[in-house]
Amino acid sequence: MRITDIQRCEIRPGRLVEWTLHPTTVEAAMALPDDARPPSYLQESHVRTTRSVRQDGLFVPTWLGTAFDIRGRIDLDVLQEALRAWALRHETLRSGFRWIGEEMRRFTLDADAVVLHREDIGDFRETATLSRYLQDRFDVAADALTWPNFIFAAVVRDDCTSVCMAFDHSNVDSYSIQRIPGEIHDLYAAGLEGRAVEVPPAASYVDFCAAERTDADQIDDTHAIVARWREFIAQCDGKLPSFPVDLGLDPEGPMPAQKLMHEMLVDDADAAAFEAYCRPFGGSLIGILAATGLIVHEIGGEEVFRTVVPFHTRAKSQWSDSVGWYVGGAPIEIPVAQAPDFDSALKMVRAALRENRPLSRMPIARVLGLLGTDFRPTSPDLYSIVSLVDTRGIPGSERWQDMRARGLLRVSYGDQVCVWINRLHEGLQLASRYPDNDVAYKNMRTYVERLRELIVSVAARNAGQPLAGKV
Repeated sequence: MRITDIQRCEIRPGRLVEWTLHPTTVEAAMALPDDARPPSYLQESHVRTTRSVRQDGLFVPTWLGTAFDIRGRIDLDVLQEALRAWALRHETLRSGFRWIGEEMRRFTLDADAVVLHREDIGDFRETATLSRYLQDRFDVAADALTWPNFIFAAVVRDDCTSVCMAFDHSNVDSYSIQRIPGEIHDLYAAGLEGRAVEVPPAASYVDFCAAERTDADQIDDTHAIVARWREFIAQCDGKLPSFPVDLGLDPEGPMPAQKLMHEMLVDDADAAAFEAYCRPFGGSLIGILAATGLIVHEIGGEEVFRTVVPFHTRAKSQWSDSVGWYVGGAPIEIPVAQAPDFDSALKMVRAALRENRPLSRMPIARVLGLLGTDFRPTSPDLYSIVSLVDTRGIPGSERWQDMRARGLLRVSYGDQVCVWINRLHEGLQLASRYPDNDVAYKNMRTYVERLRELIVSVAARNAGQPLAGKV
């Protein structure tokens, strides 16, 4: 599934229909007693960061979403039941938070209390007008500081209907989003045929949050994981790492607006050849990180590439079908100035990940709290990331092109760089949000072009033949 934003998703005009939770459902939720299961550390950090940034006067939407097509004339009643059936499988969507003083308390609706409210918004004649409306609507309906914080929409036409779904990040990760198009398609097709879809119950992310938090609360500031993070942050001058190129930022200026860069890096043949070359070292993620380290050293001169690598925390198969935010981070340091060639950088990254990947199982927010340093969030992102996800095994991924399935990012404000690379059936796609200024654009364009060149050069070589030169 290619990553883009709502403006570049090119949703054709049509009649817009929306689904939100029915007012009676919301009213019932407000009267619920507390759910003893706490937020995950990731959820709590996310909500507190959003609140802090909002209190500083900046509205930074944090929703993720998906858009995909269903061909033919739509039956809205059947689609509504497919959306409701899908939502009911995932407890996190009917679970929210309220503030009791400075404490976040959870509440959770029973599945039988969930009712969707459908509203016909009207006809849109221009794509740009429709895109602007959807972005503004999703900003409000999928806000981290309100509940409910998700919305479903359909742009209805005679030949096909585009389904759009947006969720605050506290409920979903990239993998959750990527499963949606295939699952909704299957539920809708079954509904048209009047048959039930036999799917096992999905495990609850709310249960995962409670279990993960219980484990995380067992460590203290003497734990080896905390010591490793303390050392890493000290090497980063007491902060979490930024993308180590000049981003044209004014340290005293306001939080900058961001822009989106998204494009195919290479096709399937080059992606497969690059993966084959990197496989003895651990695979394409190792290769992308090694390449990034060498390139940012070339651009910015940093002798050590420090970053936090995101990994999923779905360690047990029971969480594989569950919608939630199953992500942790591992800090790595790569002395790229000492790498005479690409193979050397690959070995360095492999060693760093072997040593540090276990740290991703401990929530960073818990560690930061134990470090005793004031990490009061003033930026929407705590640190920059470079992520690689192989999406080819996700159910329905072989149909994404036919469905015009897209993953949606909300790009607004931020002083960090986030790079997401997806391995699709058709190749490698890159999406990145970065500060919107000429310096950052120039250096990000250089990074992307050099990354493409390196991947192609590796792919062009015979398997096992060493690369000459640094990059």
